[in-house]
Amino acid sequence: MHAVSLLKRRVPAFTLVELLVVIAIIGVLVALLLPAVQAAREAARRSQCQSSLRQLALGCLNYESSKGSLPSGGITDGDVGVRSGAGWSIFILPFIEQQALYNQYDFDEPNESLVDTDKDGKNNAVVRESNPPIFDCPSDEETDLNDNPASGPGAVVKYNRGSYRGNAGLCTVESSAFWDSSAEQTERYSHQRGPLPGTGRMMVNPWVAEPKLKPNPPWSLTSPVRLAEITDGTSNTMLLGEKAHVGLLAESRRRRTFWAYTYTSYQRSVTFLQTRSIISDYDRCLQISGAFGDNPCKRSWGSLHPSGLSIAKCDGAVQFVSDAVDIFLFGAASTIAGDETATLE
Repeated sequence: MHAVSLLKRRVPAFTLVELLVVIAIIGVLVALLLPAVQAAREAARRSQCQSSLRQLALGCLNYESSKGSLPSGGITDGDVGVRSGAGWSIFILPFIEQQALYNQYDFDEPNESLVDTDKDGKNNAVVRESNPPIFDCPSDEETDLNDNPASGPGAVVKYNRGSYRGNAGLCTVESSAFWDSSAEQTERYSHQRGPLPGTGRMMVNPWVAEPKLKPNPPWSLTSPVRLAEITDGTSNTMLLGEKAHVGLLAESRRRRTFWAYTYTSYQRSVTFLQTRSIISDYDRCLQISGAFGDNPCKRSWGSLHPSGLSIAKCDGAVQFVSDAVDIFLFGAASTIAGDETATLE
Protein backbone atom coordinates (compact mmCIF):
# COMPACT_ATOMS: atom_id res chain seq x y z
CA MET A 1 0.00 0.00 0.00
CA HIS A 2 2.85 2.36 0.83
CA ALA A 3 4.45 1.92 -2.63
CA VAL A 4 1.15 2.63 -4.35
CA SER A 5 0.66 5.84 -2.37
CA LEU A 6 4.10 7.04 -3.46
CA LEU A 7 3.18 6.49 -7.08
CA LYS A 8 -0.03 8.43 -6.67
CA ARG A 9 1.72 11.43 -5.05
CA ARG A 10 1.71 14.47 -7.42
CA VAL A 11 5.10 15.78 -8.59
CA PRO A 12 5.38 19.62 -8.38
CA ALA A 13 5.45 21.24 -11.87
CA PHE A 14 4.63 24.45 -13.71
CA THR A 15 1.15 24.84 -15.01
CA LEU A 16 0.73 25.94 -18.60
CA VAL A 17 -0.28 29.43 -17.47
CA GLU A 18 2.79 29.74 -15.25
CA LEU A 19 5.06 28.60 -18.07
CA LEU A 20 3.56 31.17 -20.45
CA VAL A 21 4.05 33.90 -17.85
CA VAL A 22 7.73 32.98 -17.42
CA ILE A 23 8.27 32.95 -21.20
CA ALA A 24 6.56 36.33 -21.49
CA ILE A 25 8.78 37.80 -18.75
CA ILE A 26 11.91 36.47 -20.45
CA GLY A 27 10.72 37.95 -23.77
CA VAL A 28 10.18 41.36 -22.16
CA LEU A 29 13.64 41.28 -20.59
CA VAL A 30 15.25 40.36 -23.90
CA ALA A 31 13.30 43.11 -25.66
CA LEU A 32 14.53 45.60 -23.05
CA LEU A 33 18.13 44.46 -23.27
CA LEU A 34 18.41 44.10 -27.06
CA PRO A 35 18.37 47.86 -27.89
CA ALA A 36 21.04 48.42 -25.25
CA VAL A 37 23.20 45.66 -26.73
CA GLN A 38 22.69 47.02 -30.25
CA ALA A 39 23.49 50.54 -29.09
CA ALA A 40 26.67 49.32 -27.42
CA ARG A 41 27.71 47.48 -30.59
CA GLU A 42 27.02 50.54 -32.74
CA ALA A 43 28.98 52.74 -30.34
CA ALA A 44 31.91 50.35 -30.70
CA ARG A 45 31.60 50.36 -34.50
CA ARG A 46 31.42 54.15 -34.57
CA SER A 47 34.48 54.41 -32.35
CA GLN A 48 36.42 52.05 -34.64
CA CYS A 49 35.20 54.01 -37.67
CA GLN A 50 36.44 57.27 -36.20
CA SER A 51 39.76 55.67 -35.32
CA SER A 52 40.27 54.69 -38.98
CA LEU A 53 39.24 58.15 -40.12
CA ARG A 54 41.74 59.71 -37.72
CA GLN A 55 44.54 57.47 -39.02
CA LEU A 56 43.73 58.45 -42.60
CA ALA A 57 43.74 62.14 -41.68
CA LEU A 58 47.09 61.76 -39.92
CA GLY A 59 48.35 59.94 -43.01
CA CYS A 60 47.44 62.99 -45.11
CA LEU A 61 49.10 65.35 -42.61
CA ASN A 62 52.26 63.23 -42.41
CA TYR A 63 52.35 63.24 -46.20
CA GLU A 64 52.13 67.04 -46.09
CA SER A 65 54.90 67.24 -43.52
CA SER A 66 57.12 65.08 -45.73
CA LYS A 67 56.23 66.43 -49.16
CA GLY A 68 55.27 70.06 -48.61
CA SER A 69 51.62 69.80 -49.61
CA LEU A 70 48.61 67.61 -48.99
CA PRO A 71 48.28 64.76 -51.50
CA SER A 72 46.40 65.39 -54.69
CA GLY A 73 42.74 64.49 -54.26
CA GLY A 74 43.08 62.75 -57.59
CA ILE A 75 45.20 63.36 -60.68
CA THR A 76 42.94 63.91 -63.67
CA ASP A 77 44.71 66.11 -66.18
CA GLY A 78 42.11 67.73 -68.39
CA ASP A 79 38.44 66.85 -68.71
CA VAL A 80 36.96 64.39 -66.24
CA GLY A 81 36.52 61.74 -68.95
CA VAL A 82 40.25 61.16 -69.44
CA ARG A 83 42.06 58.38 -67.65
CA SER A 84 43.33 59.33 -64.23
CA GLY A 85 46.39 58.89 -62.06
CA ALA A 86 46.66 58.16 -58.35
CA GLY A 87 44.66 59.92 -55.64
CA TRP A 88 44.94 60.86 -51.98
CA SER A 89 44.13 57.36 -50.75
CA ILE A 90 46.99 55.85 -52.77
CA PHE A 91 49.54 58.56 -52.05
CA ILE A 92 49.18 58.14 -48.28
CA LEU A 93 49.61 54.34 -48.26
CA PRO A 94 53.21 54.53 -46.95
CA PHE A 95 51.98 56.75 -44.11
CA ILE A 96 49.28 54.32 -42.94
CA GLU A 97 51.48 51.22 -42.77
CA GLN A 98 50.66 50.08 -46.30
CA GLN A 99 54.10 50.47 -47.89
CA ALA A 100 53.99 47.00 -49.47
CA LEU A 101 50.72 47.82 -51.24
CA TYR A 102 52.07 51.22 -52.32
CA ASN A 103 55.09 49.52 -53.86
CA GLN A 104 52.77 47.55 -56.13
CA TYR A 105 51.22 50.67 -57.66
CA ASP A 106 52.65 51.66 -61.03
CA PHE A 107 52.77 55.46 -61.28
CA ASP A 108 53.80 55.20 -64.92
CA GLU A 109 50.40 53.72 -65.70
CA PRO A 110 46.88 55.16 -65.37
CA ASN A 111 44.85 54.22 -62.33
CA GLU A 112 42.68 51.99 -64.50
CA SER A 113 45.65 50.18 -66.05
CA LEU A 114 45.21 46.56 -67.07
CA VAL A 115 48.31 46.11 -69.22
CA ASP A 116 51.74 47.47 -68.44
CA THR A 117 53.30 49.16 -71.47
CA ASP A 118 56.84 48.72 -70.12
CA LYS A 119 56.38 44.95 -69.81
CA ASP A 120 57.81 44.76 -66.32
CA GLY A 121 54.89 42.70 -65.07
CA LYS A 122 53.14 45.44 -63.08
CA ASN A 123 49.69 46.89 -63.43
CA ASN A 124 47.36 48.55 -60.96
CA ALA A 125 44.74 45.83 -60.59
CA VAL A 126 46.37 44.45 -57.43
CA VAL A 127 46.06 47.78 -55.63
CA ARG A 128 42.56 48.52 -56.95
CA GLU A 129 41.20 45.18 -55.81
CA SER A 130 42.90 45.08 -52.40
CA ASN A 131 40.86 45.65 -49.26
CA PRO A 132 42.89 47.53 -46.62
CA PRO A 133 40.63 47.47 -43.52
CA ILE A 134 41.49 51.07 -42.69
CA PHE A 135 39.34 52.26 -45.60
CA ASP A 136 36.24 50.43 -44.27
CA CYS A 137 33.82 51.63 -41.61
CA PRO A 138 32.44 48.59 -39.71
CA SER A 139 28.93 50.08 -39.84
CA ASP A 140 29.08 50.14 -43.63
CA GLU A 141 27.89 47.12 -45.63
CA GLU A 142 29.77 44.73 -47.93
CA THR A 143 32.92 46.83 -48.05
CA ASP A 144 35.06 43.76 -48.71
CA LEU A 145 33.54 43.26 -52.18
CA ASN A 146 34.93 44.36 -55.55
CA ASP A 147 32.64 45.84 -58.17
CA ASN A 148 32.56 47.79 -61.43
CA PRO A 149 31.99 51.53 -60.86
CA ALA A 150 29.01 53.01 -62.69
CA SER A 151 30.94 55.46 -64.88
CA GLY A 152 34.27 56.63 -66.14
CA PRO A 153 37.28 54.89 -67.70
CA GLY A 154 37.43 52.46 -64.77
CA ALA A 155 33.90 51.14 -65.22
CA VAL A 156 35.20 48.11 -67.10
CA VAL A 157 37.51 46.96 -64.28
CA LYS A 158 36.99 45.95 -60.67
CA TYR A 159 37.57 48.22 -57.69
CA ASN A 160 37.31 47.49 -53.99
CA ARG A 161 34.67 49.35 -52.02
CA GLY A 162 35.38 51.78 -49.18
CA SER A 163 33.68 54.13 -46.73
CA TYR A 164 35.61 57.44 -46.74
CA ARG A 165 36.01 60.25 -49.25
CA GLY A 166 38.25 63.28 -49.51
CA ASN A 167 36.72 66.75 -49.38
CA ALA A 168 37.08 68.28 -52.85
CA GLY A 169 35.24 71.49 -51.94
CA LEU A 170 31.98 73.38 -52.28
CA CYS A 171 29.86 73.67 -55.42
CA THR A 172 27.43 76.56 -55.75
CA VAL A 173 25.15 77.69 -58.57
CA GLU A 174 27.54 80.59 -59.17
CA SER A 175 30.73 78.54 -59.41
CA SER A 176 29.36 75.27 -60.89
CA ALA A 177 32.74 73.72 -60.06
CA PHE A 178 32.88 70.09 -58.93
CA TRP A 179 36.68 70.30 -58.37
CA ASP A 180 37.03 66.86 -59.99
CA SER A 181 39.99 67.47 -62.28
CA SER A 182 42.46 70.07 -63.49
CA ALA A 183 39.83 71.27 -65.97
CA GLU A 184 37.38 71.82 -63.09
CA GLN A 185 39.56 74.39 -61.31
CA THR A 186 37.81 77.79 -61.39
CA GLU A 187 40.20 80.58 -60.43
CA ARG A 188 37.44 83.04 -59.56
CA TYR A 189 36.05 80.61 -56.99
CA SER A 190 39.30 79.12 -55.80
CA HIS A 191 38.25 79.93 -52.21
CA GLN A 192 35.60 77.21 -52.55
CA ARG A 193 38.17 74.46 -53.10
CA GLY A 194 38.47 71.78 -50.50
CA PRO A 195 41.81 70.45 -49.25
CA LEU A 196 41.69 67.41 -51.60
CA PRO A 197 40.45 68.55 -55.04
CA GLY A 198 41.31 66.91 -58.32
CA THR A 199 44.54 68.30 -59.74
CA GLY A 200 46.90 68.11 -62.69
CA ARG A 201 50.22 66.27 -62.80
CA MET A 202 52.31 66.34 -59.65
CA MET A 203 54.65 69.05 -60.92
CA VAL A 204 55.21 70.44 -57.40
CA ASN A 205 56.03 66.99 -56.01
CA PRO A 206 59.03 65.77 -58.05
CA TRP A 207 59.66 62.90 -55.61
CA VAL A 208 56.53 61.17 -56.93
CA ALA A 209 56.82 59.51 -60.33
CA GLU A 210 54.54 61.37 -62.71
CA PRO A 211 51.81 59.49 -64.56
CA LYS A 212 52.08 59.69 -68.34
CA LEU A 213 49.25 62.17 -68.76
CA LYS A 214 48.83 65.42 -70.67
CA PRO A 215 51.02 68.42 -69.70
CA ASN A 216 50.00 70.42 -66.67
CA PRO A 217 47.92 73.53 -67.50
CA PRO A 218 49.89 76.73 -66.81
CA TRP A 219 48.29 77.86 -63.56
CA SER A 220 48.75 76.92 -59.93
CA LEU A 221 45.21 75.89 -59.01
CA THR A 222 45.90 72.53 -60.59
CA SER A 223 48.50 71.76 -57.91
CA PRO A 224 47.77 70.04 -54.58
CA VAL A 225 46.74 72.21 -51.64
CA ARG A 226 49.27 73.40 -49.06
CA LEU A 227 48.21 73.87 -45.45
CA ALA A 228 49.16 77.55 -45.71
CA GLU A 229 46.36 77.96 -48.25
CA ILE A 230 43.74 76.86 -45.70
CA THR A 231 43.14 80.35 -44.38
CA ASP A 232 39.80 79.41 -42.81
CA GLY A 233 41.85 77.42 -40.29
CA THR A 234 42.68 73.74 -40.21
CA SER A 235 40.34 73.19 -37.26
CA ASN A 236 37.44 74.69 -39.24
CA THR A 237 37.97 72.80 -42.50
CA MET A 238 36.86 69.26 -43.30
CA LEU A 239 39.54 67.00 -44.78
CA LEU A 240 37.76 63.63 -45.00
CA GLY A 241 34.25 62.38 -44.37
CA GLU A 242 32.15 59.25 -44.45
CA LYS A 243 30.24 58.20 -47.53
CA ALA A 244 28.39 54.95 -47.02
CA HIS A 245 25.77 53.92 -49.50
CA VAL A 246 22.44 52.13 -49.54
CA GLY A 247 19.91 51.71 -52.33
CA LEU A 248 18.05 49.03 -54.24
CA LEU A 249 18.83 50.19 -57.77
CA ALA A 250 21.72 48.52 -59.57
CA GLU A 251 23.33 51.90 -60.16
CA SER A 252 23.17 52.64 -56.43
CA ARG A 253 25.48 49.75 -55.71
CA ARG A 254 27.91 50.92 -58.39
CA ARG A 255 27.84 54.55 -57.18
CA ARG A 256 29.35 53.59 -53.85
CA THR A 257 32.71 54.72 -52.54
CA PHE A 258 35.63 52.88 -54.18
CA TRP A 259 38.68 53.78 -52.16
CA ALA A 260 41.25 53.61 -55.00
CA TYR A 261 39.14 54.92 -57.92
CA THR A 262 40.37 58.45 -58.62
CA TYR A 263 37.80 59.34 -61.29
CA THR A 264 35.43 62.16 -60.22
CA SER A 265 33.30 61.27 -57.19
CA TYR A 266 34.18 57.75 -56.12
CA GLN A 267 36.77 58.67 -53.49
CA ARG A 268 36.06 62.42 -53.27
CA SER A 269 32.83 64.26 -52.55
CA VAL A 270 31.70 67.85 -53.00
CA THR A 271 29.25 69.69 -50.77
CA PHE A 272 26.23 71.21 -52.47
CA LEU A 273 24.04 73.68 -50.57
CA GLN A 274 21.16 71.21 -50.61
CA THR A 275 19.94 69.02 -47.75
CA ARG A 276 20.40 65.93 -49.93
CA SER A 277 24.14 66.62 -49.91
CA ILE A 278 24.18 64.65 -46.64
CA ILE A 279 22.33 61.41 -47.35
CA SER A 280 23.25 57.73 -47.52
CA ASP A 281 20.20 56.54 -49.48
CA TYR A 282 21.13 57.04 -53.14
CA ASP A 283 17.67 56.10 -54.43
CA ARG A 284 15.99 58.58 -52.10
CA CYS A 285 18.45 61.29 -53.11
CA LEU A 286 17.51 60.83 -56.77
CA GLN A 287 13.86 61.40 -55.86
CA ILE A 288 14.65 64.79 -54.34
CA SER A 289 14.81 67.46 -57.02
CA GLY A 290 17.38 70.22 -57.01
CA ALA A 291 20.03 72.03 -59.00
CA PHE A 292 22.73 69.95 -60.74
CA GLY A 293 20.45 66.93 -61.25
CA ASP A 294 21.91 63.71 -59.86
CA ASN A 295 25.38 65.13 -59.21
CA PRO A 296 24.68 65.99 -55.54
CA CYS A 297 23.74 62.32 -55.07
CA LYS A 298 26.93 61.03 -56.68
CA ARG A 299 29.05 63.40 -54.62
CA SER A 300 27.11 63.35 -51.35
CA TRP A 301 28.20 62.55 -47.80
CA GLY A 302 26.53 60.16 -45.36
CA SER A 303 26.91 57.11 -43.16
CA LEU A 304 24.96 54.17 -41.80
CA HIS A 305 25.38 55.39 -38.23
CA PRO A 306 22.14 56.57 -36.62
CA SER A 307 21.59 60.32 -37.11
CA GLY A 308 24.90 61.49 -38.50
CA LEU A 309 28.39 60.91 -39.89
CA SER A 310 31.98 61.33 -38.79
CA ILE A 311 34.40 63.77 -40.41
CA ALA A 312 38.11 64.43 -39.99
CA LYS A 313 39.38 68.00 -40.04
CA CYS A 314 42.61 69.37 -41.44
CA ASP A 315 44.16 69.43 -37.97
CA GLY A 316 43.58 65.68 -37.55
CA ALA A 317 40.63 66.02 -35.16
CA VAL A 318 37.62 63.76 -35.75
CA GLN A 319 34.06 64.88 -35.09
CA PHE A 320 30.58 63.37 -35.35
CA VAL A 321 28.20 65.66 -37.24
CA SER A 322 24.42 65.38 -37.21
CA ASP A 323 22.85 64.71 -40.59
CA ALA A 324 20.44 67.54 -39.67
CA VAL A 325 23.31 70.05 -39.53
CA ASP A 326 22.71 73.40 -41.22
CA ILE A 327 23.86 72.75 -44.77
CA PHE A 328 25.32 76.26 -45.07
CA LEU A 329 27.44 75.59 -41.98
CA PHE A 330 28.54 72.26 -43.48
CA GLY A 331 29.29 74.05 -46.74
CA ALA A 332 31.45 76.57 -44.88
CA ALA A 333 33.45 73.71 -43.40
CA SER A 334 34.01 72.35 -46.91
CA THR A 335 36.05 75.31 -48.17
CA ILE A 336 39.66 76.21 -47.46
CA ALA A 337 39.48 79.99 -47.90
CA GLY A 338 35.90 81.21 -47.80
CA ASP A 339 36.48 83.44 -44.76
CA GLU A 340 34.04 81.33 -42.71
CA THR A 341 35.15 80.64 -39.16
CA ALA A 342 31.96 79.02 -37.83
CA THR A 343 32.52 75.67 -36.12
CA LEU A 344 30.41 72.58 -36.79
CA GLU A 345 28.40 71.52 -33.75
